[in-house]
Amino acid sequence: MKPTARKLSGMQKVETPFAESKATDLLHQGAIHLLGFEFDGTACFRKGAVLGPNAMRDISFGIESYSPYLNLDSSEIDFYDLGNLPVDRGWEEGTNYFFKEFSHAELAINKIKLLTLGGEHSISYAPIKTYLEEYKDLVLLHLDAHADLRDGYEGHHYSHASIIRRVYDHFQKSHELIQYGIRSGTREEYSWMSQQKTLCESRGDFLKQVRGIDDERPIYLTLDLDYFDPSFFAGTGTPEPGGEDFHSFVSLMKILKNKNFVGADIVELAPNIDSSGNSAVFAAKVVRETILALNSESQKMVN
Repeated sequence: MKPTARKLSGMQKVETPFAESKATDLLHQGAIHLLGFEFDGTACFRKGAVLGPNAMRDISFGIESYSPYLNLDSSEIDFYDLGNLPVDRGWEEGTNYFFKEFSHAELAINKIKLLTLGGEHSISYAPIKTYLEEYKDLVLLHLDAHADLRDGYEGHHYSHASIIRRVYDHFQKSHELIQYGIRSGTREEYSWMSQQKTLCESRGDFLKQVRGIDDERPIYLTLDLDYFDPSFFAGTGTPEPGGEDFHSFVSLMKILKNKNFVGADIVELAPNIDSSGNSAVFAAKVVRETILALNSESQKMVN
């Protein structure tokens, strides 16, 4: 595929791009691009998510490229690893500076898809904001243990505990938020979700709602890995009992691969917390499934 005219500047190259990907500093039309954001500066319990992007890349070579769930293979597709965002500019300045380059690249027109690897959940602000501007009828799927609807936390306006509140500031009437897996939050956050009717109470209701989204309507996924129960996924900063399993995620991917799935971010792997290394493997398989689901719809649009 031909790259767009825009060459990205300032990205930090990584020694180990994600398995089966191609390292690049160019944006390619009709393709998926991974990028990492190594930041956990507002983490309020256990830090370590700064190590997440490269941990997922490093361990990706230990898993199969073929997904028996989606019957797709990452070795048979073209996708690209842009490396990591520069963090020397600081959190807000750095992300907004870089994602301005993406807004100039016209993601929707060029069918460019981004998969951002965190890092803590606050890093999702810039990519989600960019996608909301690009797609005026975007559906934002939010999978998480926490509501993330606080209006700032511990002095941070753009806290990991505020990410959904901050991106909701940019919502238009035609945008939609669907949340699932939430099992921790304040009374005020739960009241807000009830009033806005954003929270799905069961897996069946959630999957039914996603299945009912018009096939042409763009969908973006923001996934905090503490969505998964800590018995399956221990390596995260703020674990919460009562979470979901890998099969719930696979069920979603089986739906999204046939939808207009345009982008995603996967955040909150703190590999240092799980000495077994299992959480990094788990996260890498989640990334694999997401890449394949994104690519499935990409190929339909390109062809």
